[in-house]
Amino acid sequence: MNHGTALLPDEDRAAVVDTVMVNNPDMAPQLAGRIVDEAVKYLAAVATAPEPLTPSRLVDEEWHALILHTRVYKRLCDKIGTFVHHVPERPAPGSRGPQVLTKTQARIVAAGHTVDDALWLAPTDASIPVAAGCQHSPGGPEGSCTGDPDGDGPSGPN
Repeated sequence: MNHGTALLPDEDRAAVVDTVMVNNPDMAPQLAGRIVDEAVKYLAAVATAPEPLTPSRLVDEEWHALILHTRVYKRLCDKIGTFVHHVPERPAPGSRGPQVLTKTQARIVAAGHTVDDALWLAPTDASIPVAAGCQHSPGGPEGSCTGDPDGDGPSGPN
């Protein structure tokens, strides 16, 4: 079974973990690494998903850090087979019920990865604080947080 780190070389992973730590100085490095790994698995699942997927608040935190490393992000997207665009919107925890996150977790498992359940907390659960304040919606004319806005990705406009 693949884990997120199999898709991200150690040097790239370390750089992204460092960014997560800079943005969240009170976070344990081991937790930051787990979040990085989970976000990589999330992106791999998005690449083959037939429908939009939503990251947890914690996974979204790492996604933001990963996007800042544009070369690392591009290499990862090339490896998973599609560029996954990110379109932020204002936080709206009520619009993302647990069933949405459960669907995303199921796609991660279907893509051959394990899920770190502790990182898929409900949007209103702040027991693990992170700096990210972004949430996502399904794709629109400007793109999607879950796939290719041009619709030429592996499963159309994810």
